[in-house]
Amino acid sequence: MPSEEPPIIDFSPFYGSDDSKKAALVEKIREACERFGFFQLINHEVPSTLQQQVIKQSKELFELPLEIKEKYGKDVGGYNRGYECLRSQNFEKKGKGDLKEGFYMGKNLPLDDQYVIEKRFGQGPNKYPAELRDPKEFQRVMERYHEMMTALAVNLLQVLACTLNLNTNFFDDFCEHPVAALRLLHYPPQDPAATEVEKGIGAHTDFGAITILLQDQTGGLQVWNNLSSEWVDVTPIPGAYVVNLGNMMMRWTNDRYFVPFFFSGNPNYTVECLPSCVDPQMGGKYPPVMVHDWMSGRFADTYGSSKDEAFGDLRQDVVAGIDANRV
Repeated sequence: MPSEEPPIIDFSPFYGSDDSKKAALVEKIREACERFGFFQLINHEVPSTLQQQVIKQSKELFELPLEIKEKYGKDVGGYNRGYECLRSQNFEKKGKGDLKEGFYMGKNLPLDDQYVIEKRFGQGPNKYPAELRDPKEFQRVMERYHEMMTALAVNLLQVLACTLNLNTNFFDDFCEHPVAALRLLHYPPQDPAATEVEKGIGAHTDFGAITILLQDQTGGLQVWNNLSSEWVDVTPIPGAYVVNLGNMMMRWTNDRYFVPFFFSGNPNYTVECLPSCVDPQMGGKYPPVMVHDWMSGRFADTYGSSKDEAFGDLRQDVVAGIDANRV
């Protein structure tokens, strides 16, 4: 019997006026989160033309010579924006590190923004390589995409609030001035003669609230099926997003080319167990934690450092997540 892949969910009822269809959507997402922690989302409002432009611009970026990409390294100038070279991360803490390169972006913030002044996690200006064929087009595409992905993340959190029997607008404060990272990723091809196939990224859980992943049509992504206790492929669907819950959401509820969008909320927001998830006798399983502190600790752990000038000297215990994925 073939392995069961994460469900495919039609998001169009969210934008409509049919309450019964909206209620069915809430139930489908609740079930997907409880059973998998993953689902594929179709019929959202992000245009396929914009998705294709993002993949195209990403491909052009990674085709730049290494010495040019390194000029825009994420460790140059602070703010955690820009290029990360191959094997920068090592999720499984063994071997040479993950066989991927990336480029971090977020909302392009001015230096006088209060959160930038406070050096809050993930807040700052972007880097736009001048050596690209059309740097202004690259910037336009990425900023438009970031804007639309932020809106989609907020919409998803409204539905997730309903799955937890909370008010639709429960997460509004969390969504103010959020940590919302757009990360371009390139997994280079591997030598077919290699004696051991390397992982583009090792088994891991995401440490934010939700991740919305756009994958190209090459495939290779696998997620952990909690029901059958095995890794299963996630078959690419044109235009679809692979959505998963991260470790921050776990605390909240009490337990090729890829373009992931990580939505982790307001860095000044304190995450504590949701009212609908608190056991009256036992209380919450996890203590409250500020988004800035949580994200800083998780980020430092995956990059093998307990200190970053932009995020402070922070390292927290790694908590096993409710979902896992690898490429």
